[in-house]
Amino acid sequence: MFSKFAYSIFEQSIKDYHVQDNVDQPINNPYPKDQIEHLLYFKNWIDTVQWHFEDIIRDPNIEPSAALVLKRRIDASNQERTDMVEYIDSYFLQKYAHVAVKPSAKINSESPAWAIDRLSILALKIYHMNEEATRIDASQDHRDKCQAKLNILLEQRTDLSSAIDDLLTDIENGDKFMKVYKQMKMYNDDDLNPVLYQNKK
Repeated sequence: MFSKFAYSIFEQSIKDYHVQDNVDQPINNPYPKDQIEHLLYFKNWIDTVQWHFEDIIRDPNIEPSAALVLKRRIDASNQERTDMVEYIDSYFLQKYAHVAVKPSAKINSESPAWAIDRLSILALKIYHMNEEATRIDASQDHRDKCQAKLNILLEQRTDLSSAIDDLLTDIENGDKFMKVYKQMKMYNDDDLNPVLYQNKK
């Protein structure tokens, strides 16, 4: 199933990142650029780095100037994340371009890649919650609470994986069809964000 295949690549990316555990380390994507594995690995690497950006920026002692620089990096990372999701959806659009869509077919509220985006984030939640559930220097109460949360996350992974695989099967069988909308984000656009375009005058 595609969800299991994708999740294994997410786990690999997370494991590779935590060898150095440094937001400035370069990515070393092991997959050729023309393969879906490359996109999945890259997507999760972006998510993993941003996860740690979000940790750093919540440091109460962070210097305001450093926080501003980091906020800019988070904004850029969000844009890159969105771009990667759209690349992954393009893969599915091409893969299922030959499918004869049934007259009764319905559109899904979420594209395959946005569901896979949630699976990537869930992989990070599971990794870090497992760290907390097994943290030796934490209290038993802390570990027990985190284990309970981890159990819920694992159940969520099962449900989300099933939903992704069911959606892809429905698209492949012509029971659902893909319709992808670009995100059209406005806040990074010099022509659409009032603060930015007023500064251009």
